[in-house]
Amino acid sequence: MITQILMVVLPVFALIGIGYGSARIGLLDARIGDALGQFVFVIAIPVLIFKTLATSSLGGVSPWGFWFAYFTGVAVVWTLGTLIIRKLYGREARAGVIAGISAAFANTVMVGIPLITAVFGEPGLVPLFVLISIHLPLLTIVCAIVMERAAVVDGTEKGRPIGEILKTVLNNLITNPIVVGILAGAFWQIVGLPVDGLFKVILDQIGGAALPVALFSLGMSMVRYGIRGNVGPAIILSTLKAFVMPAVVYVMARYAVGLPPLWVSVATLTACCPTGINAFLFASRYGTGHAMSANSITFTTAGAVVTTGLWMAFLGL
Repeated sequence: MITQILMVVLPVFALIGIGYGSARIGLLDARIGDALGQFVFVIAIPVLIFKTLATSSLGGVSPWGFWFAYFTGVAVVWTLGTLIIRKLYGREARAGVIAGISAAFANTVMVGIPLITAVFGEPGLVPLFVLISIHLPLLTIVCAIVMERAAVVDGTEKGRPIGEILKTVLNNLITNPIVVGILAGAFWQIVGLPVDGLFKVILDQIGGAALPVALFSLGMSMVRYGIRGNVGPAIILSTLKAFVMPAVVYVMARYAVGLPPLWVSVATLTACCPTGINAFLFASRYGTGHAMSANSITFTTAGAVVTTGLWMAFLGL
């Protein structure tokens, strides 16, 4: 079993390592990694999402139970991460929000999609894209609202009406390429338009490039994060992300909701994915928690080959 797991997991994270090494030794300029990331985020991943959603069905599984199970895990570790950083380390409210999102925001796109594809093939992408369809929008909205409140508590900003906050966030989301791909794919499926012929060939070719390029560009981007001090908080947040969150999601998905085995496994493996880069982007936007979020990304990504392998063994994959 261990050999089988390694044969699935190692190629995924080896590409991240190759990308990291290429940037670290200067074989490729960091700007190339940024360009590759733009290609993945703006074109390749949205095309892959569109094709999958346009040609797949949920197989009679309600997404509501799936969302409930997964976001219960998000809520638990977000709350724990915030409380630990606020109470144990005495940090300000805004840093508590960054701690929460560092523990809860999984890299569902750059790591989740390649990992789930490697383990389950295309059938696994259906529940994953059901999750991705609301993962970024929901957590972005929640983070914006909670951070706004935290800034008021810290005395750094005056509060804004929730309606104004939502308007700003939604305006940003509606032009997000991944959101566009989700909406377009769902529309295509509902209307029943075909995906065949030359159109399908082009989608397959672009979608086929998405996964290896996503992993390679992620590896290149890891050079800019590294380890920035404040290691203790990051270790705690990384533990919450890699072990506590998938454990909560697994229990909720299997026992509380009773999802099919494939959906339980996809939810659990996605929950154990490394912390997403969005955590650092939020830290940069709000001017706090940079080291904490960067370290969480570094630690969870570096350890992912082990943690995902452990969860695959637990799930019997």
